[in-house]
Order: sequence, then structure tokens, then C-alpha cells
Amino acid sequence: MNVERNLLVLLTLAAVASPALGQVTVPATRQANDSSKSAVANPALGQVTVPADRQASGDSQSAVASPALRQQTAPAARQANGGSKSAVASPASGRQTAPAARQANGGSKSVAANPTAAQQAAPASEKANSGSEGAASIPDFSGIWRHGSLPWFVPPASGPGPVTNRSRRKDNGVSNYSELVGDYTNPILQPWAAEVVKKKGDLSLAGVTYPNPANECWPEPVPFLFKHMAMQMLQRPDKIVMLFNEDHEVRYVRMNQSHPAKVTPSWHGDAVGHYEGDTLVIDTVGIKTDRPFAMIDLFGTPYTEKLHVVERYRLLDHEAAKGTLERAAKELWRPAGPFAPNYADKYLQVDFTVEDAGTFTTPWTASVIYARDRLEWSEVSCAENPAGFHGDKDIGLPVAAKPDF
Repeated sequence: MNVERNLLVLLTLAAVASPALGQVTVPATRQANDSSKSAVANPALGQVTVPADRQASGDSQSAVASPALRQQTAPAARQANGGSKSAVASPASGRQTAPAARQANGGSKSVAANPTAAQQAAPASEKANSGSEGAASIPDFSGIWRHGSLPWFVPPASGPGPVTNRSRRKDNGVSNYSELVGDYTNPILQPWAAEVVKKKGDLSLAGVTYPNPANECWPEPVPFLFKHMAMQMLQRPDKIVMLFNEDHEVRYVRMNQSHPAKVTPSWHGDAVGHYEGDTLVIDTVGIKTDRPFAMIDLFGTPYTEKLHVVERYRLLDHEAAKGTLERAAKELWRPAGPFAPNYADKYLQVDFTVEDAGTFTTPWTASVIYARDRLEWSEVSCAENPAGFHGDKDIGLPVAAKPDF
């Protein structure tokens, strides 16, 4: 009897292997056993399938794993068990999501982990029961966005804001792009910085178009970089690439990383980003100062090596963006006219904070607001210009008096 019992145990534990099919099939007798740990594995399909009886067992530890899909899915029975430790993991999307049953269980200790967003967020049930914040899906900022404004900083509704233009257009009272006279009395400016802005304004009032990174075809520092009227964002798990429509300028943002202990200054600085729910947050330091035309706006506002910029990107509907749009309409000149009145798509609003203890008396904020551009992405090259910016005077580029051959 002992021999027969042992033989029965061995047969119960045995499996039928089929290398040709690339799978292992559990015998029916084991599938009928509630305490069985068996599964059907199919490496050819890149998955392991749990039998129905195990999926029906609340104590089952089984799961459906699909390497081909780069994910693991907990069976329905485990999702229905409040004490289950199962989860849905998707390395392809870089996150792990707790099943619905765990989200419905207020006592669950599970969380949704999203390495791409460099954050952990509690499931919806925990948010409802404990007050913690849940993780939203990563927002889609893809496509072409255009703000079409000059200048481009929208002042905040209240609090310290950017330098604005003292010269206004006579027809509608917005910033006069023909005279860039920065408000050097803005209290955010330290005395030396206020003097720099005043001198630039005096030049503009005298009819001189003073050089800046844009009109001299130099890389533009943040936040001067927002002068580009159009931007396209490419979102990847490890980085974000921003393409700007003028002079082929490209900006890179490393995702879910920290600034190095010692930052090497560069044209656009060291930019690192992460997601906070539906918001992309970008932190930039290390913007190069030993360069020509070191300024953060068209009014010549200077900066030092202490410049620190934090940007927050969000998609907003018209009602949420209404305040920013109204402030922009009062301050900024739009060469192509106002946004279309029937525009029904989302807006991309960038709220940013600037601090520089070497230039400003306090941190200040501003916004840039974009609308989707469905038109073709046009190339805008910054080419050499043999004429000066004022009076079309020749600036002395070499000219051949006669052909060389």
C-alpha cells in the first residue's frame, strides 16, 4: 500500500512535457486539486497560463505571465480577494498597477509604482480611504505646439513677475515689439541688473536693435528659449526631447535623475524631469554664463551662474486656461492675431519659476501658453545676414570683388 501511495503521489506531481510545442501541460488530476501549484507554461508564446480551478481559488498564488507582452496579470480570483498580494506589472510601460480588487480594499497595502514617473502612488481605494494621492497616467504632450507671441512671458495673476515692456502699442496697448524697453523699475531686479535693462531700453528707444541670442543665431538659454513660437515634444521613458522651430534648436531633459554633484555649464543647462500626476516638472541649473548675449528675455535681463528654473507643463481646457489667456491678450503682441475663437483642443500651459540670487531680489513666476498647431512643421533657419538690423547698413562681411576663377 505504501508503494502504491508513493506511486500515486509521484504521478500526481508528474507533468507531461512537450518540447516540440514549447509547453508543459499539467495533468487533469492535478488541475482538479484546489491546493495544486500547477500551471501551463508556453515559452513559445512567452506566457504562463493558470488553470481555471486555481483562478477560482482565493488562496491561489498563481498568475498569468506574458514576457512577450512584458507584463504579468493576476487572475480574476486573486483580484477578487481583498487580501491578495497580486499585481499587474508592465515593464514596457514602466509601471506596476494594483488590481481592481486591491484598489477596492481599503486595508490593502498595495501601490502603483511608476518608475517612468519616478513616483509611487496609492490605488484609488487608498486615496479614497486614507486621503493619499493617486497616480495619473502620463500626459501626452506629443505634437506641435505654438504660442505665437512676442514677447512670450505671461505675467502671473499676482506676486512677483517678469520684466515687461514699458513701451506699448497705441492701437491696443499691448507690448510694442518695435521698442523693447524693459521695466527696469521692476522690484525683482537687483540694482546692477536694473541698470543693464535700462541701457538696453535706451538703445531701443534710440532706434538701435541691440543683439540678443535670437537675432545673432546663438543658442538660447532657458527661459529665453521660449521665444521660439513653436515647439514639438518627444516623450521617452528615459528622456524628453524638445524640438524648436527656429534655427534647429534642440533641448534634452533627462528623466527621473538628479543633477550631478558638479554641473558642467552648457547652453541649455542640466535639465532633469519627472511627472507629478498630470504635470511634467523640469528642473534646470548650470546654464552657461561665459557667453555672448547672456540674457533671459528680449529686454536684456541678465543672469548669473546661480540661475535656477523650474517648469511645470500641463494640458488645460479653455476654462482652466482662461485666466492665463486673458493676461496674455493684455500683455503680449500676437503677429498672427488672437487664438481662433472656435479652438476646441487642449492648451499646453507652462508655469515656471525663476530664481537667481545673483540677479534677482526674489524668485518670480511667469507662464507661456501654447495651442495645438495642426499645420505642417516649417523650417526656420537662422542664416547669415550681410545687412545690419537697423538702417540696413553693411556689417562688413567679406565680399569678393571679382570671381576667383
